[in-house]
Amino acid sequence: MNKMLWNTPESLKSLLTELVSWKSITLTEGELQFPIKLYKKLAELHYFRDLPNQLKLQDSDKGRKFLTALYKHPEVKETICLISHFDTVNTEEYGELEHLSTKTDELTKAFQERLDQLSKEVQTDVKSGEYLFGRGTMDMKMGLAMHMSIIEKASTEKWPINLLLLTVPDEEVNSAGMRDAVSTLVNLQEEYDLNYKLFLNGEPVFTQEPGDPKYYIYSGTIGKIMPAALFYGKETHAGEPLSGITSPYIASFLTRKMEWNDEFQETDFDEITPLPVTLQQKDLRLEYSTQTPFRSGALYNVFLMKRNASEVFNLFEKIALKAAEECNIEYANICKKHNVNTIGKVKVIQYKELYKYAIDKLGEDCILNLKKEIYSHSEWDDREKSFRLADYLMIQCQDLAPAIIILFAPPYYPAINSTGNELVEQCIKFSSELASNQFNLPVKRIHYFNGISDLSYVNYSDSSSGWTAFEKNTPVWGDCYTLPFSLMEKLNAPVLNIGPFGKDAHKLTERLHMRNAFEEVPFIVEEVIHMVSKMNRS
Repeated sequence: MNKMLWNTPESLKSLLTELVSWKSITLTEGELQFPIKLYKKLAELHYFRDLPNQLKLQDSDKGRKFLTALYKHPEVKETICLISHFDTVNTEEYGELEHLSTKTDELTKAFQERLDQLSKEVQTDVKSGEYLFGRGTMDMKMGLAMHMSIIEKASTEKWPINLLLLTVPDEEVNSAGMRDAVSTLVNLQEEYDLNYKLFLNGEPVFTQEPGDPKYYIYSGTIGKIMPAALFYGKETHAGEPLSGITSPYIASFLTRKMEWNDEFQETDFDEITPLPVTLQQKDLRLEYSTQTPFRSGALYNVFLMKRNASEVFNLFEKIALKAAEECNIEYANICKKHNVNTIGKVKVIQYKELYKYAIDKLGEDCILNLKKEIYSHSEWDDREKSFRLADYLMIQCQDLAPAIIILFAPPYYPAINSTGNELVEQCIKFSSELASNQFNLPVKRIHYFNGISDLSYVNYSDSSSGWTAFEKNTPVWGDCYTLPFSLMEKLNAPVLNIGPFGKDAHKLTERLHMRNAFEEVPFIVEEVIHMVSKMNRS
């Protein structure tokens, strides 16, 4: 039997340290290079030397690539897909230590020398010697490292189950990697006659509250959607304020009603979605002047469990109508007090209505040219392009002003939940008992992973009417941003997330619990895979 590279805690730590050292912040050169380096690393395995076609780099957007590595047993169809992402968030919060942000041992040592600058909890963890610090240690290169070690072991020992390792870019921004990977998963299913039994993610354990030490397994993932609004008023000179109406004034009514609005909260299995918040509110003018601002945009974050896009949009419209009504009443009272006429009532218009109005007024060729102009701005992300497209249309249709244009902005993460699925319930029961007996590690199940994950793009189930509102009211839909809803429905195996314990994801004190990551969780995941394999043979 061939000697394995990553089958000990020490070699797994060495692998993780190397993966973390390949800095791969989303939308940087490092993200482009990471999968190429990873391909070379996995190509060292004897299995992929013999079967190089089962290790592939696949194209995503912006020149990025995702990687698939398939271990295929010749007599088995049942397949577990191991999912991870390799991009990370930025490292600027490390300040003077930024050059060490991806050097795990050196950063951990630097924190040991700066204990007085850290919170008491972090000081305790540094002194314990049980944690490894660094960007990506927890979120989520450890999950990838674990999956690499498992596929090496499975291919060496000829496990009677198929394993497909999938690791993608861009999870931290738009999940373009996973959205692009959906079609590849469907194609591989057909090419190799795979029967997907489980989509197993390795995202880390996220605390439910500050300082939470519990270990969790997740049988679903929370959803996220972003209702957005373009506020279009009437311009005037600052010296004649009541000759117009500013967009910030209109926006204040909707933002006040959206922020922390518990009408958007959902409860399922006694778990509650976080309250909505404003992620962005800004003037769309590109320069300062004494002309009053009359074009503003706002993005609102809404988490999902059971609701689909159409249900959220209907609720958003209802709240926008209330906001417009209150705005109109207050505005009319101000004008009456100062003995001036109003410039009109603020209306609420769905983006799809604005788009149809603009086509009827300007013609399709004009709209296509507007889109080309907007999409030529590579420096604008999908959210900015969404605002700009709605803004360009309103500039040409100012007879509709003043107005609140309601729309969606990317990304959209559907909520997925496999609680109650027989296989998932058996996996959770088995892993909980195993963790308790083997490591004295108590395990608690969470029904919705609260960190948002790429599991949102598999096992999707909904009527077409559920996503119609998203397609019709997302300005960049079909051009810059799409979701392969019909293909997602074909990936109809249940989901589960078992990953390592860590703390402070996306913070400078991001850290990984080493014993849990290098010993406990890999053992648990391996045994779960064996359990699924035995179930299929029985």
